[in-house]
Amino acid sequence: MNKVYKVNTEQRAYVIKLLNPFIMHRPDAMYNFALAEQLEQRLEETSIPILPALSIHGSKMQEIDGTYFYVYDYFKGKALKTDEITTFLCAQIGEVLAKIHGIERRNEKQNIQESHVEWEMYLEKMKHTDQNIYVVLKEALLVIKESERKRNAAIEKLPHIVSICHNDMDSKNVLWDGKEYRIIDLECLSYNNPYCEMMELALNWSGFDIGLQDYSLLHTFLQSYESAGGKLPTDWEPIYDFCTDKTEWLAYNIKRVLGIDCLEEEKEIGRKEIEKTIQQIPFYHEHRREILAHFQYR
Repeated sequence: MNKVYKVNTEQRAYVIKLLNPFIMHRPDAMYNFALAEQLEQRLEETSIPILPALSIHGSKMQEIDGTYFYVYDYFKGKALKTDEITTFLCAQIGEVLAKIHGIERRNEKQNIQESHVEWEMYLEKMKHTDQNIYVVLKEALLVIKESERKRNAAIEKLPHIVSICHNDMDSKNVLWDGKEYRIIDLECLSYNNPYCEMMELALNWSGFDIGLQDYSLLHTFLQSYESAGGKLPTDWEPIYDFCTDKTEWLAYNIKRVLGIDCLEEEKEIGRKEIEKTIQQIPFYHEHRREILAHFQYR
């Protein structure tokens, strides 16, 4: 969603992240970034292994001629592919996630809006834009709507708890250099439901998002999270229905392909994300009972 560059200077290497201009034009963008910077500072103070933005002239966010960006020290680690994830890595992420969630927890109900995507409208537009995507969307439309319905029904059943959450700490946003690692992409930090983030990341780091489900990795993640002080819910079902729903992400990428509120180069990214997401939605629908049994077994 942003452009990232490595910059070599005579002193050392840096990373510059140019923030997506369409995101910066959203009414709540500046508030969200300011909150994320405050929470980033709290993670630094708690010695969470993150790669924070550098403060320049007293500000983390920089701006030149209307372009907003962050500057980081360069870290030579790399993001690992899902099939490279080991038990050790899952244990590390489960532990650090529990530490992040433990920094601050509040008994508080989130103001989560129901999702009501106009699927038929997008389907009609896609019919004249990309025939291949149109066909797969049309075939999956019933399960897409069912996933969205279950998400909306789960909202009122979610536990009233919030904590500091990364909100995108999947495997692409952790850089590894041997056993040392840094968590990146901290602009999404906010207060959210820790149970939902915990389930999302347990599934992601265990290969479920790409159909390589590994229950041993899932159990390792959960055990590590709990051993590090992470709290587990008593009722997993509404959490599952809420956090495995991918329809809002699907809708966002449909808009990318249609050229709505995005850069031209995002269209191809949108196509690839649709291909992945359109497989995830029926997978989590069909395997719901089996996956829930492994969470409830804990």
